[in-house]
Amino acid sequence: MPTAKKADTVADIQDLIQRATIAISTDYRGMRVADLTALRRKLRENGVEYHIIKNTLGRLAAQNAEKAAYLEVLSGPTALAFGFGDQVEAAKSLTDYLRASRLNLPVRGAVLDGRVVDTAGVQALAALPSKNILLAQVLGGIQTPLVGLVSVLNGVTSAFVRVLDARAKQLAG
Repeated sequence: MPTAKKADTVADIQDLIQRATIAISTDYRGMRVADLTALRRKLRENGVEYHIIKNTLGRLAAQNAEKAAYLEVLSGPTALAFGFGDQVEAAKSLTDYLRASRLNLPVRGAVLDGRVVDTAGVQALAALPSKNILLAQVLGGIQTPLVGLVSVLNGVTSAFVRVLDARAKQLAG
């Protein structure tokens, strides 16, 4: 029979699992408390929460939330970085911090849209531009041909007006 504290912990983890758009699994062994605090502070700035999860409680929470993919990333000493917004931004903020701080914190994988993504997938996700940049690129790609079309149509009209103006000057002179 689980204690009340463990039941509360399972409920908290279940809430995180249900709200998260991405959960990146890492190992936390060898981290000092100061490093862990700095990591959490930096990730929190980007809307990411970093929690050390006891696997048995994490499995119970995943089963209660009906998210079976989490069962695959909960092995060994596990910490999960839960992202609640842009998945790319969460992966980018974690990998950038690990690279900048030179922490030896292995990323094991992630749960993204109910699928398990391996370490290489997390690295590839972190290499993508953010959602806002991708939207700007798409809009730029749509706008460029339209600007060209307007220029061509404007050129034809301008040339026609110049021909009419020249002819009017020729007839007047």
